Amino acid sequence: HLSSMRTPTVMIVGLVLCPCGLLLTLTGTLAPSWRQVSLIPNQPIDLILEQGIWDMCREQQSSHDRRCGQADELGYLEQVPVRVAQGLMPTSLVLTLLGLVVAALGVRCWQKEPQHLLAGVAGLLLLLSGLLSLVPASWYTHELWALPAPEGSTLVVGYSLVLSYLGGCMEILGGLALALSFHHCCKE
Repeated sequence: HLSSMRTPTVMIVGLVLCPCGLLLTLTGTLAPSWRQVSLIPNQPIDLILEQGIWDMCREQQSSHDRRCGQADELGYLEQVPVRVAQGLMPTSLVLTLLGLVVAALGVRCWQKEPQHLLAGVAGLLLLLSGLLSLVPASWYTHELWALPAPEGSTLVVGYSLVLSYLGGCMEILGGLALALSFHHCCKE
């Protein structure tokens, strides 16, 4: 029974995608670049203002002079989509960690057979954590041009927002893969 000794492929897929999603979501949560503001009137042409969910940075591209902790004169950090992201992104990270712990217990590494029920529950937790990170990223994207910015400036999606999307999608796919373990429970 060599085939029964192997870890099911869907579990392996889940255990590969979810930690990758965690790293992307963590980077997206912490890095201050959900939105880039450039071509700000009455400022140097190469000045870029990066706005995240926790911090704002100014960078002069010609000199690579970067300063974070900028004053929030326009009330950007007080906007509802930013506040929701401040709450849901860390919640998503904690839920992902919990899901990965449960997945590690459910997927056989030291046992003869995997615990399909536990792996399925981990999949649901990871699916939920992915959704929790996609909600603020999607809302923020929808409100990107409505959030306060200097008048006449150019707004662009930042890399942190893209990483948050990718991380959430990877967690959802990995969670779905692990949730397929419930199928084995139903067969029994």
